[in-house]
Amino acid sequence: MHAPLLSPLQKRLLDGWQRGLPLATRPFAAIAAELGVDEATVIEASIEMHARGVVSRLGLVVRPNTAGASTLAAVACPATRIDEVAEIVSAEPGVNHNYEREHPELPIWFVATGADRPAVDAALDRLRIATGCDILDLRLEREYRIDLGFALDGPYRPHDHSTAKRPATAAEKSLIAALADGLPFVSRPFAAAAADLGLAEADVPAMLDDLLAAGIVKRVGYIVRHRPLGFSANAMVVCDIDETRVDALAEAFLGSPTVTLLYRRRPAGERWPYRLYAMIHGRDRATVEGEAAALLARWSQPIPHRILFSTRCFKQTGARMDR
Repeated sequence: MHAPLLSPLQKRLLDGWQRGLPLATRPFAAIAAELGVDEATVIEASIEMHARGVVSRLGLVVRPNTAGASTLAAVACPATRIDEVAEIVSAEPGVNHNYEREHPELPIWFVATGADRPAVDAALDRLRIATGCDILDLRLEREYRIDLGFALDGPYRPHDHSTAKRPATAAEKSLIAALADGLPFVSRPFAAAAADLGLAEADVPAMLDDLLAAGIVKRVGYIVRHRPLGFSANAMVVCDIDETRVDALAEAFLGSPTVTLLYRRRPAGERWPYRLYAMIHGRDRATVEGEAAALLARWSQPIPHRILFSTRCFKQTGARMDR
């Protein structure tokens, strides 16, 4: 798939504001002033990118398990049932990402979110019953790199690897839930959420600023879809390494700019012993395979691993932490 033809203004918007959306009552006006255009032009360019699927939403990236709970899950189902099962999984409200990956026994991978861990467990139980399939619950143990974004000439490096300073308050959780589907592309995008929550309009950007400072929200800005931008290949590299050496391997991987996401997750027994998960995005499969090989070569010994390419995206939305 070729990247869509973006205007010079749209390229500047994507390179400049995937993070750092001005937290003012009129953020598009602030962007317009910096770019030397008018507010309406910025809004129109944003609406067009959203309509063409380049931008999924204007919104938040929330650090996992700070404003709710989430887990990565893998579904064991035969190839003949992938479409059927994927549709059932995507229909679950708490599922915000659902992909097909190249694995003969575990072809469906999704992220389930909820207000707390019991809510996530309940969602997984509903899906086990509805699909009749075994579902592996691969809980997050530690994040090393998050805050995925894409520049037009390559992936962004995340700003930091710090941990959240505190959990979200009840009011902040309500705000995050209200913005889960993204901000509207209008002159005053915070006004509707403020009215719904009984807040003053200026309170919303102020609360978002506090959430960023606390490390609960990693960024506020354009959330892009990588495939339309030309990053047509992505793979999840999973490594089977002793728990005493996971952090050291992660440090070795963090030295590579090709790693766009990096997590430590709880293994699922002998069936799924992998602890370290590294995501690599690239413009073609060969590039990603080469980057994966270079990444694994950073360790002094061979690492039992698997490389799972994503083949289809069934669902990609903002996380719902209010259910």
